[in-house]
Amino acid sequence: MTNPFDDETGEFRVLVNHEGQHSLWPGSMAVPAGWTPVGPTGDRRTCLDWIDANWTDLRPASVSGKSVGKAASGSDTP
Repeated sequence: MTNPFDDETGEFRVLVNHEGQHSLWPGSMAVPAGWTPVGPTGDRRTCLDWIDANWTDLRPASVSGKSVGKAASGSDTP
């Protein structure tokens, strides 16, 4: 069985947790507790590009001082 996280042809989604940390997640798997879909659903490269463009501060929100709403939206705009 192939690891669904490594499937270059699979469908993925971008998830974010309460700390504003992002994750690439296989579209065929249930969203785990504590995570929320944000951004695109699509091929692996599209989702990774979105994460690269939108998750620019890798520090958890509790350390960076960002509010949860800003972290979850993927935007630094108030």
